[in-house]
Amino acid sequence: MKFKIGIIVSAIFFVFSFGFIPKEETTPQLGIVFRLEQDSLVYSAGFRMIGESVGRMLSPTLSEEQFQQNVTRIKNSRCKVFLCNIFFPSTMKIAGPEVDASRVLSYADTVLSRAQKAGLSFIVLGSGGSRRIPDGYDVQKAKNDFIQLCKKLAVVAGKYKIIIALEGLQSIETNFLNTVKAAGEIVRGVNHSNFRLNADIFHMMRENESPQSIIDYADVLSHCEIAEKQTRSFPGVMGDDFKQYLRALRKAKYTGKIFIEGNTSDPVNDLQLSFKYLTRQLKEVYAE
Repeated sequence: MKFKIGIIVSAIFFVFSFGFIPKEETTPQLGIVFRLEQDSLVYSAGFRMIGESVGRMLSPTLSEEQFQQNVTRIKNSRCKVFLCNIFFPSTMKIAGPEVDASRVLSYADTVLSRAQKAGLSFIVLGSGGSRRIPDGYDVQKAKNDFIQLCKKLAVVAGKYKIIIALEGLQSIETNFLNTVKAAGEIVRGVNHSNFRLNADIFHMMRENESPQSIIDYADVLSHCEIAEKQTRSFPGVMGDDFKQYLRALRKAKYTGKIFIEGNTSDPVNDLQLSFKYLTRQLKEVYAE
């Protein structure tokens, strides 16, 4: 009898220790890209993470005194400042024939160093103007050269323990890397843990890209952004149904965050509306 009880106890210990009991799924945490000055309003709407821009928070054009003031604001904010976007200014080319790699890497070193000092986790690499290539330029050459540059950027990001998340942008913003698929191929080519993929559902919808791309590039996906299709309004303002994309995130076993990046003329109402609306759609999907 004691022998049988011992076997049962050992089996239970084995199951719990090695994870054979399925873990309960949790819905991705929501954040929003918004001005840090309105941190309290964002927090009161339900968000606990906020994103800002490189230009306002981390840029080398900011003096050390200005940057330290930003660090103080970041550390005193109610929401965690998780990321900054708009990595490169449009005047600094990162793709095409006019790239000055040493200038790009020097700029990136300052930005990523400051990101680490400010306690950030992600820098989103969209920068549509910066990566636009001349009409008629060899796209494959642009991709090959961009991969080589991004490999160097990834090394810098690794030094400062920051993740760069490459974003596919709609074709009215840039003519280079317009889909999750196109950006995902670059990320796979770079093949570095500090250079990952951002699936922006707004851009996916504008480019009529299937949610399947989220699943296909799940191996390199670390970040997700979202807004409504027509005017980039916050989720819930126009009532867009995101569930097919959210299902894809669930199927991809996505464990990152979902950040709203959109427009509003009524933040007092839209922030709260959007948090509740997107939370509800996520709960519906994860309850299926």
